[in-house]
Amino acid sequence: MLNKSKKSMFLTVSAVMLFALMLAGCGSSSDKSSNKLDEVKKAGVIKVGLMGTYAPYNFLNDNKEIDGYDADIAKEIAKRLGVEVEFEPQDFSGLIPSLKANKIDAIISQVTITDERKEQVDFSQPYIRNDVKIIVREDNTTITKLEDFKGKNIGVGLGTNDESYLRNEVLPQVGDFTIKTYDDVITSLQDLDSNRIDGTINNLYALKPIVDKNGFKIKAVGEPIKSDEAGVAVNKNNPEFLDAINQALTDMKTDGTYNTIFKKWFGEEPASE
Repeated sequence: MLNKSKKSMFLTVSAVMLFALMLAGCGSSSDKSSNKLDEVKKAGVIKVGLMGTYAPYNFLNDNKEIDGYDADIAKEIAKRLGVEVEFEPQDFSGLIPSLKANKIDAIISQVTITDERKEQVDFSQPYIRNDVKIIVREDNTTITKLEDFKGKNIGVGLGTNDESYLRNEVLPQVGDFTIKTYDDVITSLQDLDSNRIDGTINNLYALKPIVDKNGFKIKAVGEPIKSDEAGVAVNKNNPEFLDAINQALTDMKTDGTYNTIFKKWFGEEPASE
């Protein structure tokens, strides 16, 4: 009986110790999981992904520096987080994969807030609203509305919300037309100007500096076909980091910094929310 009692006690103690070790292991795993806000502040830098080819939002200026509306928003957010900003230019279609692979901390590159993207990333409050219009050559008189796309070649940015819009909403309604995708805006406008495509869709803020610089003979037609809102994209499950970015944006709008940046790049006050 004594041996059995000792054996029973040994098994009980062993079970308790095993359970304690399991708890300790769980605690260790939790301790290793990083808080993105703390991680960024410790590093002293926030790595921001953007295209770098989409003036006036983000582009390489004459000094070979990343510049533009998105860049200024990113710099101001970084300032309010107490860190520096490091830009990581890349094709738009690679931005979310880079974010999910933790190669960058955030995307500030006119990423339209959509339900589909919300399944992959979390968004801040919107930091801009853009009206999207149909763009054609100056001598074009056959395209003035979406229904006129039927049978035409239409260009659009690869991986953009505009591409999803054309494929998922316009194509089923309008009928057959060809969608040609591009990695940057300027190439799509070059093809439009050279008659290699019949039209594209984009917002007017994005077009003006490119058209002015290159002398493209193109125009916007009709009423806006849709309006998009862009937000800062971050990886899911980083509530402290997202809250800090949202607070920075809120403070920027409250103290007038946001309006100053907006007017600098677009020459007008932002639309009232």
